[in-house]
Amino acid sequence: MVTAIVLISAETSRIPDLAGQIVDLDGVQEVFSVAGRHDLVAIVKVARNEQLADVISDRMRHLEGIVATETMIAFRAYSKQDLEAGFGLGLD
Repeated sequence: MVTAIVLISAETSRIPDLAGQIVDLDGVQEVFSVAGRHDLVAIVKVARNEQLADVISDRMRHLEGIVATETMIAFRAYSKQDLEAGFGLGLD
């Protein structure tokens, strides 16, 4: 599984509509409206790297109202549940 975090700058008036369109794209797990330099953050999870281009470059970036995107690909995922499970198994 490949996970990407996509930072999205959008036209302000289009943010709610864009969030709904983005979350409906195959591979997009969640979309957050955020404060700061970017307007939306999308979490994309796909089986292969090649699918990121389809979701982000071919579909997401062409939605009307998106000004720019910045994509970060996750190397490893850490979660509280994973860490607690590891300690429960006696891993150090």
